[in-house]
Amino acid sequence: MNNVLAPLRALFKIKDLRNRLIFTAIVIAIFRLVAHIPTPGINLAALKGLFDSSAFLSLLDVFSGGTLTNFSVMALGLNPYINASIIMQMMGMVVPSLEALQKEGDYGRQKINQYTRLLTIPLSFLQGIALIFLLRGQGLTTTADPLKLASIVFTLAAGTSFLIWLGEQLNDYGLGNGISLIIFVGIVTRLPVAAAQVLTTIDPSQIFTYLIFGFFAIASVYAIVRVGEAVREIPIQSARRGASFTSVVGNHLPLRLNQAGVIPIIFAVSFMLIPNLLSRVFAGSSQAWLASISRGITLYLAPNTILYNVLYFGLVVAFCYFYTAVVFNPEKIAKDLRSSGSFIPGVRPGPNTVDYLNFVLNRITLVGASFLGLVAIFPSIVSGMTGIAGLAIGGTGILIVVSVVLEILKTVNSQLYMYSYDKFLD
Repeated sequence: MNNVLAPLRALFKIKDLRNRLIFTAIVIAIFRLVAHIPTPGINLAALKGLFDSSAFLSLLDVFSGGTLTNFSVMALGLNPYINASIIMQMMGMVVPSLEALQKEGDYGRQKINQYTRLLTIPLSFLQGIALIFLLRGQGLTTTADPLKLASIVFTLAAGTSFLIWLGEQLNDYGLGNGISLIIFVGIVTRLPVAAAQVLTTIDPSQIFTYLIFGFFAIASVYAIVRVGEAVREIPIQSARRGASFTSVVGNHLPLRLNQAGVIPIIFAVSFMLIPNLLSRVFAGSSQAWLASISRGITLYLAPNTILYNVLYFGLVVAFCYFYTAVVFNPEKIAKDLRSSGSFIPGVRPGPNTVDYLNFVLNRITLVGASFLGLVAIFPSIVSGMTGIAGLAIGGTGILIVVSVVLEILKTVNSQLYMYSYDKFLD
């Protein structure tokens, strides 16, 4: 229990952590304040009714932090930035110059982040235009003036840019990953609304189903925490040379079961939202074939369908492998081990060490990714069996919330260890 409460006590005792906590709270307050500034030209009452009647749009609203139901200046949320990140990571696998940047440490990450921000701007305009087309098709805009519609698009793009800036400030001066924190805050503020919608539609004959789902939800939270903390310890030995002898010191290299954290879930959800959003934009097209395809996508890629869950599971697993390959570099680890005189018992230094690390990493990533994918689609499966749409929305949100809380605790713990080390040196 003391290990759990130690980070919380450290937040108030250590000045640097306390300042980071205060800064994080201020940024979150600014985010929530701006999130309630509506964009002009939208029929908000009709928009709220549309979102309440659609499981897909409700899911989209949860991940925007409720900025879509009141169509605030941040209505696009971080979706353009997340999509830009996915594109940049994928391009890094096929463009040699970007692949080289990914291997250049902090400098490479800074350059890729810069390119990602630049790519976010045109994506924000494209998604803003698509959203305006969707709202016009539903008769939710109060103006048809092209200049006013263009001003709405520019406002949405500016809102996304401001949100990215807030996330970067949290990265530098706050607690944890700024983008994940903003998504976390948005989901937390909408989960009570989603829960209230479920509670108001409770069928007394399904009480037992709710109890079972609640039990599995608690069990899932426990399992997420356990898997998030699980590591595979690879034994490492280091040769230390003394005045007249050489000793071998044992140590270990910890490999997390889930190296990617919450990123695969965020990427997978954003990826799955794109076809649904585009299908709703073109559902009212004058071209019969385009309207037919759009209606088919809306029908078969609804959040509670089998195809949606299969694709969602596959994307979570794929992004787990993909992001693990980005954040963990076996070649660099093998090189560092060799330069420090360390080695894995029974494995020759160099290429053999790289192959062994890849072999172990692929196996543990398969376990972690499969677990994450199953937890991600389980609420949707239950929702499809019971017909309770809110379960799928709330389940995905809870999964992200728990994962982000774990990341925040790890950040606090790392700061706590640094403080203890500095204090020891003093």
